[in-house]
Amino acid sequence: MLTLSVFEGQILSFYCSLCWIQKYLAISRMPSLLEYLSYNCNFMGILAGPTCSYNDYMAFIEGTGYQPRHQDNANANGKENGKCRQSEPSSKNDVVSKLCTCAVTLAIYLSLCKLLPVERCIDEDFVNNTPFHLQVLYLYLAMLALRPKYYFIWTLADAINNAAGFGFNGYNKDGSPRWDLISNLRILDIEFATSFKLFLDNWNIQTSLWLKRVCYERCPINPTAATFLLSAMWHGVYPGYYLTFLTGIVMTMAARAVRHNIRPYFLGSASHKCVYDVLTWLATQVAISYTVVPFVLLAVGPSLHFYRSWYFCLHLLCLLVVLVLPVRSRRRQPPEPRDAVQEERRADHNSTDNNCNQKDKAT
Repeated sequence: MLTLSVFEGQILSFYCSLCWIQKYLAISRMPSLLEYLSYNCNFMGILAGPTCSYNDYMAFIEGTGYQPRHQDNANANGKENGKCRQSEPSSKNDVVSKLCTCAVTLAIYLSLCKLLPVERCIDEDFVNNTPFHLQVLYLYLAMLALRPKYYFIWTLADAINNAAGFGFNGYNKDGSPRWDLISNLRILDIEFATSFKLFLDNWNIQTSLWLKRVCYERCPINPTAATFLLSAMWHGVYPGYYLTFLTGIVMTMAARAVRHNIRPYFLGSASHKCVYDVLTWLATQVAISYTVVPFVLLAVGPSLHFYRSWYFCLHLLCLLVVLVLPVRSRRRQPPEPRDAVQEERRADHNSTDNNCNQKDKAT
């Protein structure tokens, strides 16, 4: 009975969190023409479109963006140091760090992009005369050389926003400011991702959050497929986009089935868990590289030619996994226990802040 109560409490906490996020993002009044144009055409996001929610942007414009409203850190705002408020944070260190990241990623991309073209994967001579395991290795290296292009532009956009004072997201446990409110990627989490979902969660983060909030959390029927199809339409009209995201649906379902059915057998010891992480990292990198080839080639002919050269092996394997391994629906599952603990700590933190504000007013 106790287990059931905890389970129900986690479900309630999970859906309360979803409702709170949706309420925070809701726009209570019609924006004026100036506000609308400012949000869509501001100099920080005009090249790539708005990279944040409207309410976050207006909080930045109105100067209320430094108030701790929706922080995920349990000890935000320097609570560990016994402080109720901290001085206005500086983004200097984060901007310098992100500009250095831009320089490194740009240098890597310019050095490798000509040496490892993706188009070589569909070259007849390469396909016919190269062993399959070397084709797999080349595909991974080609995609690895291509990603720094996105790392550069997204990190540069993040640095520009931070330099303008936009992007503050509360404080870390040690009281240092966080400037990742509108960050679009986490490079190390991408390169060392051990699941398809983990890779996608750290890639193009702001678009993923938008897709999750407007589609996944609202779609009553097969939200995973609906979200991938909406993402394909959002990217544009090239056929390669649709081939990529249709493949992504099958990949995600197969990865979810493997995680639910296979992963528990590797959690008995640290060494088994390490083996599982290495294997899933390898599988994730190969699956991602295989999936996004049409995203790079764009046209139907070259994309299908690549998949035919691989005999559609990962498509068939994923379909087999989905058919054989059962998987529970995730729509009604609560978050991990650590998320529930974070929610409880966040509530305690908000209560502490309210008490501190009341004391300040009384003083």
